[in-house]
This record gives sequence, C-alpha cells and structure tokens, in this order.
Amino acid sequence: MLKRIVPVLALSLLLMLPAFAQNKALDFTLHNKTGVDIHAIHISPADKTDWEENILKEVLEDGGSIHIQFGAHETAAKWDLKVGDVEGTGLVWEDLDLTKITELTLKIVDGKPIAEIK
Repeated sequence: MLKRIVPVLALSLLLMLPAFAQNKALDFTLHNKTGVDIHAIHISPADKTDWEENILKEVLEDGGSIHIQFGAHETAAKWDLKVGDVEGTGLVWEDLDLTKITELTLKIVDGKPIAEIK
C-alpha cells in the first residue's frame, strides 16, 4: 500500500510546482522614498491600456520597501507602474524594463516623480 502512495504523492507535488513558479527575471524590490506613504501599487504591461489590480496588501510607509514577484505566465519586458497615496493621488512611471531592474527607488525631487534604477 505504501509503495503506491509514495509515487502518487510525488507526482501530485510535481504537478503543483507550476502553480508556485515565478518569472524571476521580472522580480524587483521597490523602495519608497517619496516622502508619503503609498496605499496602492498597480503594475501593468506597458502595451496595456488598463491597470492591473492593486498588489499592495498593506500601506508601504515612506522609507519602506517591498519585494515584487511575477508569475511565470508574465512575459512582457516593459511595464508601467502607478502608485497612489491616501488621497488617491497617483504617480506613474512608464516603460520600465523590469528585465534590467533589480531595485527601483521612487522619489519626488523638485515636485517631479523620479525612479532610481539598479
């Protein structure tokens, strides 16, 4: 009986792996240096006209960071990023090539949004 259960269990675990797969080439860490807390983060492929859902589970305080991971089904290289504050004011960064970014630091300098890229 045990000889039958072990292969079935191993096969079940193997079939579950794609559900946990991710596209590490797109993963990055976002640092908030904007001077305000971020209440929403939307990331969408640059060629799409609609924003994806808010991926932020809790407020990202000024000075805080979050590691953002992508699923294996995500293949676009360039992405747009929109963040929003408590009042709903949004700032947008466009055409970010996430295949070349491991860290993204968002700042407001002289009233203009900038992104420092590593």
